[in-house]
Amino acid sequence: MLPDLAEIEAARARIREVAIRTPLVRLNTEEPLEIYLKLENLQPIGSFKIRGAANAMARLSPEALGRGVLTASAGNMAQGVAFCARRLGVPCTVVAPDTAAAAKIAAIERLGGRVIQVSFDRWWATFESRRFPGVDATFVHAFDDLDVMAGNGTIGLEILEDLEAVEAIVVPWGGGGLACGVGAAVRARKPECRIYAAEVVTAAPMFAALAAGEPRIVDYRPSFVDGIGSRTVFPIMFERGRRVLAGSLLASLEEVAASVRLLVERNHVVAEGAGACPVACALSGKAGSSRVVSVVSGGNIDLERLGSLLDPASHPTSSLPS
Repeated sequence: MLPDLAEIEAARARIREVAIRTPLVRLNTEEPLEIYLKLENLQPIGSFKIRGAANAMARLSPEALGRGVLTASAGNMAQGVAFCARRLGVPCTVVAPDTAAAAKIAAIERLGGRVIQVSFDRWWATFESRRFPGVDATFVHAFDDLDVMAGNGTIGLEILEDLEAVEAIVVPWGGGGLACGVGAAVRARKPECRIYAAEVVTAAPMFAALAAGEPRIVDYRPSFVDGIGSRTVFPIMFERGRRVLAGSLLASLEEVAASVRLLVERNHVVAEGAGACPVACALSGKAGSSRVVSVVSGGNIDLERLGSLLDPASHPTSSLPS
């Protein structure tokens, strides 16, 4: 099941005072491609995740909120949940992988969230169990939640309103909540528009699942592209994803790093690896040559890491810290 158009429209009304309507701008490049950027890095927490978090938490009962909230996140959903928890005056606990970017962990704590860092496998298990030992709180899932997907789907509505003639939208694939939410909105309003998942070659479970017709375990290698990628896809998210996706596009670490630089140099936009991945995929031309929108999902990147990406001669991509 995917959120329907009425649920996505209702989410837009709920989150209006929390999430901003982000701009859609043309990518400044000499490439013979017409690419636009949906700048979700400009959200109050620097990520689209505030949309889904705000909608899901607005739908919780006072009793559920009173217990406090718990989420599992590499950083951006955690910031969205912590931001909303602070507004609502309830405690927030975050289970994060030990590979999470330091800037994201610091931002969660700045927002009042309590962070528990664990191994990648233990973190992923928290998504599956929706609980964590010793924490009695209401779990807010980062992607496998219809309210979260409906909040994310508001991005699709905005894109269609700002670029009615859009032909394709490239969306980073992490857990799938963003791609499925955007896909649900766009399929309802403009079914001929193609939606592509964007993945990095070092962690591309959706690409493998679509090729095999079912979820598969893939080789996962941590990198500076820390906001997306995992070893596998939730079966239910795979089923949802293949209903709305035209396919999954892959980018190398070098291509993503080049896109981070391009965004800074040409559009003065700071994007984290996950946010630059759709741009790298769009620049390959595989999503089409005209009216392609890349969702720049976030801009939460450590300054040291950003410096390494902007100076590839001193810090080759292969040696960047993960």
